[in-house]
Amino acid sequence: MNSTRIGILGGTFDPVHTGHVDTALAAQRTLDLDHVLVLPSGTPPHRTSPPVASRFHRFAMAALAVTGVPELKVSDLEIGQDGPCYTFDTLARLHRTGLAAAAIFFITGADAFEEIETWSRYPQVLEMANFVVVSRPGRPASALPAKLPALAARMSGPAATGTSTRVDAGSGPLVLLVDAPTRDVSSTEVRRRLAAGASIAGLVPAAVETYIGQHGLYSGGEAAANLGRSLA
Repeated sequence: MNSTRIGILGGTFDPVHTGHVDTALAAQRTLDLDHVLVLPSGTPPHRTSPPVASRFHRFAMAALAVTGVPELKVSDLEIGQDGPCYTFDTLARLHRTGLAAAAIFFITGADAFEEIETWSRYPQVLEMANFVVVSRPGRPASALPAKLPALAARMSGPAATGTSTRVDAGSGPLVLLVDAPTRDVSSTEVRRRLAAGASIAGLVPAAVETYIGQHGLYSGGEAAANLGRSLA
């Protein structure tokens, strides 16, 4: 019997930052996942404007962010898609590779999961994988049962930080709550600081900071025009 357990962290990653890495590692370590695939999206469906950096730059930055972190791997599953990258469709592609819903752990922040009822193909998407919801600053995962009472019965946790557990999802996909510290940073803030010429040290992995500087990303008029755009 295949006991592989794969975490999935998708996003625009415009750019990838330390909060993304914290979220992926919190889920991997708490739930004892074999590894987490980091999936930069080609065309994010939730944004009203395109990403500032090209898909090629965003994929390269994601690859740099996971270098030297054996629990994390970058994937090109979404980056080559021309149309909008919906979670349901990504999970369906994973199913076609032979992964069952019980083996997939889709990772998201508590802030994003609060909007789950607006996601494409809701509520069917919740049957495609386990959802792992990790706390974000000011948005504890443990508060979700009260915020989403219709889903409270399928929620499990929160799992304590620093512990590892093998969740039995035999009764069906679960919503797993992980209360763990993640750094208070957003892609919007990183772009804002770069456009203003401010330091981003500690906000993104060091290799990503170097890459951004080498390629002059987010520092010109294009970045300034996008200061008010939504969080990647």
